Order: sequence, then C-alpha cells, then structure tokens
Amino acid sequence: MFSENYDTILVVSFMLLMGFLEYIGGLYHNSKRTKDDWWIEILSLLHASVIAKPLIVFLSISIMTLLFPGWKGIASGLSLWMTFPIVILIDDFIQYWYHRKAHEWKWLWNFHRPHHSTPEMGVLVTFRENIFYILILPNLWWLGAATYLGMAPAVILGVTVKYFIIVGAHSDFRWDQWLYKYNWLHPLAWVTERTISTPATHFAHHGKTAKDGISNPTGNFSNMFFFWDLLFGTAIITRQYPKEFGIENDPKDHWLPHLYWPLIKSNKPGSEIGDGYKKEKFVGGGPITTEVETGKPYWWCSCGFSSGQPFCNGSHNGTKNKPLKVEFESAKKVSWCTCKKSGNPPFCDGSHKH
Repeated sequence: MFSENYDTILVVSFMLLMGFLEYIGGLYHNSKRTKDDWWIEILSLLHASVIAKPLIVFLSISIMTLLFPGWKGIASGLSLWMTFPIVILIDDFIQYWYHRKAHEWKWLWNFHRPHHSTPEMGVLVTFRENIFYILILPNLWWLGAATYLGMAPAVILGVTVKYFIIVGAHSDFRWDQWLYKYNWLHPLAWVTERTISTPATHFAHHGKTAKDGISNPTGNFSNMFFFWDLLFGTAIITRQYPKEFGIENDPKDHWLPHLYWPLIKSNKPGSEIGDGYKKEKFVGGGPITTEVETGKPYWWCSCGFSSGQPFCNGSHNGTKNKPLKVEFESAKKVSWCTCKKSGNPPFCDGSHKH
C-alpha cells in the first residue's frame, strides 16, 4: 500500500465532510440520482479503493522488481522537497492526457462514459468510472513505480493533496463561489482557478450542453492542476456553473454495463455501450439560418453526429472531432453549414450544392 492508511483516513474524512456540507446544502433532499446512479457511485468507490489501488501497487512493484531489480529505493536519499514535485507533476500530466484521450478514443470513452452520465455533481462522482478505466489508469501505475523507487513519502503526500483537490472540484459544495463573490478576493480567485481544478472549471467539463454558454465540450480535462488546460489550449474559465449535467440523449443504462462494459453490454436501444451501436450522422443538404446574440459562445458541430444541428450536443465524444467555438460582435442572422463540407466553417459557402 502507499502508506499505513493515513492518506486514506484523511481523504475519507474529507469526503465525509464535503458530503455533509452537500447534504445540509440540500443536494440529497430532492436528488436527481436514480437507484442505478447510487449503485454506480458506491461500487466505483469500492473498485478504486479495495480492488484497483492494492492490485496496481502490487503489480507495478512486481514488474519493477522483475525489470529493474537494482533500482529499488534508488531515490530514497532524496528529500521530500525534491521528490514531491516530481511525483505529482508526472502523475497529473499523465492523467491529463489519459483523460483527454478518453474523450477521443471510442473504447476509452465507453470506459469513461459513466463518469459523465451523472445527473448532478457530488463527492461520489470523483470515482464514478468503469472498473477497467480505473485498472488501466497510467498515473496509478506510475505511483506504484515511484513507491518502488523509494519515493513513498512523496506518493503519500501527493495522493492526499490530489484527492483533496479533485474531491473538492467534484463536490456540489461550491467553495470557489466565495472567491468570485467579493472583489477583494478576485486576485486570489484568478490565481486559484489557473492553478488547480475548481468546481466552476470542472463543472463546465461535466455540463450537459454547450448551449448554456458555460459548459466546455472540448476541454477542462485537468484533474489536479488546471494549468495543463491553459498550457495545451483546452481551458475555458467562466466562473459560472452549468444548470444541467449528464449526456444528451442518454438512454439511462443499467449500472451493470456502466461498470463492467465490455463484459456486460447494455440492452437499451441507442446505447453507446450496447451491441452493434453505430453513431448516426445528421448532415444536411442545405444551411440552417439562425439569429445569433452578441458575446454568446456558439459551438458548431463539425462531426455531423449531433442530433441538434447545427450545434454540438456532445456526440463527438469517442471521436477525434471537436466542435468549433464562435462568438459574434453583433447580433445578426447566420447561415450555418450542415453538410460539413464548407471551406469556410462554420458558415455555409454553397459547398452542399456540389
């Protein structure tokens, strides 16, 4: 294990505290969660803590022992001030890219999909994943290797700090709203939201629809450090919170396929984790003309999979397609391309005629 369970005690205590604050804030009084949602979240937490973490640590240390027998404890002479940043930066960098690819690769999206099917945020959403998504989390394997190399104290501290941040970013107790409420705290808010994930930045990643002008369908992938999104151009900061969470056109799969796909597949029509599912194209033969407003972001569907043409509804998840964000300086009528062949996307240029 990473430690003598001190990190686990701290993290569980923090989750209980945040859960209590969510409860007194009214989150669970009229919860949108179904019985399936509760099963997904409770079992996911058990998968992560009881199965995945001990198994990955054991296997990663065993592999390191086999491949690099002379490296055991090689970094044990280094100070915590040196090993801590090494451990956490490598860990979070790996997880940023793993998470980002989970929205681009179909098989990995199906593993990650339970995390986004939640109808509301909360502490238990932190670990809400398919069991195979957790088992192949590359940063967990890195933490096991770092433990073998003699950086166990840095791993213990890093895991504790990281879980405090990511639990806080998923919790419906929106602690960051106080930073936005008072002008004198705005400098602190500016630094905080560009350094770590906050409820506002991470809720945007979970927003159900980009039509709200808050949700970010192509970014805010960071787990612990938000500066990865800034560095790689996937950040959107609005200091607002989406009103709806989940996946558009969600067939509400049973908890079993959510957690154990592809071993168990959904029998719901139109489910991405069902047998023989194929994304349907919604490309048109001509433009769609709409009125647009000033200062409001519009996300044009570039993949053709959105049933809400011409705008994105999140159906690009599991593909490498990304919607195109557009804002306008004045209110006017716009003819949007729906054939996806325009040479001047997102606007119609007559390419559909040919």
